[in-house]
Order: sequence, then C-alpha cells, then structure tokens
Amino acid sequence: MKLFPKETDFFVIFEKAAANVTHAATLLVGIMEHFTTLDAWAREVHELEQEGDLYTHDIMRKLHKTFVTPIDREDIHALASTLDDIIDLIWAAVDRLNVFKLKEPTKWAITMSKDLLITVEFVEKAIKELKEKNYPHIQEHCIEINKLENRIDRGFRDALGSLFEEMKDPILIIKWKEIYEHLEDASDKCEDVANILEAIVLKHA
Repeated sequence: MKLFPKETDFFVIFEKAAANVTHAATLLVGIMEHFTTLDAWAREVHELEQEGDLYTHDIMRKLHKTFVTPIDREDIHALASTLDDIIDLIWAAVDRLNVFKLKEPTKWAITMSKDLLITVEFVEKAIKELKEKNYPHIQEHCIEINKLENRIDRGFRDALGSLFEEMKDPILIIKWKEIYEHLEDASDKCEDVANILEAIVLKHA
C-alpha cells in the first residue's frame, strides 16, 4: 500500500505536463493569429517550456526512487522525454518568430499551428486516460493523433511548395522553412507519444 501514492504521482505529473504542452500550443495559435508583441508571447511560452523541464526532472527523480512503477520504467522515461520534446519544439518555433523579426504570419503557419493544437489536445486526453486504465479510449485518441500527424505532414509539404513558388525573398524562405520544420517535428513527437501509449496498452490491456 505504501507504493500506491507513488503510482498516482506519476500519472498526476504526466497530466500536468500534458496540460502544460496544451497551454503552450494554445499560445502558439494565438501568436500566429495576432502576431503582435512577440517578445511578450515568447517570454510566456519560454516559461511554460521551463515548467515542462521541471515536470520531466520530477518524473525522472521519482522514477529513480521508486522500486515498483505502475507501468514499465522505460515507458515512463520515454513518455516524459517525448512530452518534453513537444514543448521544446513549440518554444523553438516561437523563439524563431521573435529572433527572425518576422512581421506577419503565413496562412500555412496558422493552419499548422491550429492542427498541432488539436493534436496536442488528443495527447492530453489520452494521457488522462492512463490513470483510469481506460485503454480503449487511449487507442481511439492515438488513432486521431496519427491522422492529425498525417494532415500536418501534408500541410508541411504544401507549405514548403508555397514558400518556393510564391515567396521571392530567399532569406524569408529560409526563416519560414525552419519554423515549419519545428512545427512538423512537434507533430512527429505527438505521434511518438501515441506510439508509446499504444505500446503501454498492448502490455497492460
């Protein structure tokens, strides 16, 4: 019975970490839609990224101290690391917007950001189901994550095509290409989370 609080601790921290990622993705959409006061937006997203680091360190510390874990240790480690990767990439995209001194968004950046937010919301929903061991719902959410990752991947290719076809300034092309890559990489990490969750389901269902 003494181990039970440690089991619930992992799930609680995971839920907080996932909610933190969703918060960052929500801010990303706001940034892309409004494109004002980028310094202030960037500081706020950076604070969330640092908060995500704290959640990751907390999970790793508890993992080191806990003898019996509710799910496999490697899955806990992978899930924590990959959630952290998502928010790192969101922060990287926001940081580049600010560093590159971009003046206005592209329609592709707005679309990809919105799709990423929806994807992250499904990640959060799936992680919330872990504690209750609601494995069928986790699988349903993972299917949606995979579909959205494919949609973002297609959007990424279309965005690149549009850059090289419509944008004349080669420096702007380089800047936006890097930002698109961060957004696409973040969606790939969401799919990685789905793969980890599906592996957990297969082991425990």
